Amino acid sequence: MPDHELTITRVFDAPRERVFAAWTDPDQFAAWLGPKGYTAPAVTLDPRPGGAWRACIRNEAGDDEHWMHGAYREFSAPDRLVFTFAWDTEGDLREQTLVTIDFADLGGKTEMTFRQTGFPSVAERDGHDTGWSEAFDDLTRHLT
Repeated sequence: MPDHELTITRVFDAPRERVFAAWTDPDQFAAWLGPKGYTAPAVTLDPRPGGAWRACIRNEAGDDEHWMHGAYREFSAPDRLVFTFAWDTEGDLREQTLVTIDFADLGGKTEMTFRQTGFPSVAERDGHDTGWSEAFDDLTRHLT
């Protein structure tokens, strides 16, 4: 269902190789992952087709922690990255989603088109929209 899909497009003042690396280098990913008020204290990435990833985001007080994981389906540096996404919460029955990110070269800048599909509801989609949008604000700061 199209209204259960999320698309966010951002232009970053950085070459696409650098933006792509921010998604595939664990230290860089940890530097910006998470919504406002959260950090990513644990990130493991194996960015290759079939490789797994896992990350934890935690609020500043340390009393709200969420683990997420997935597997890479496509890795085409620096053009495209495709991976699955699922919350790692015990008892959480939310379905796995698919994330596709395209990186377009704009002559020293990068247009990133982020798509996440497979949400079971509009509410789930909207929650991810807020979280990713805030994380992409941090990504902008990370790249400057």
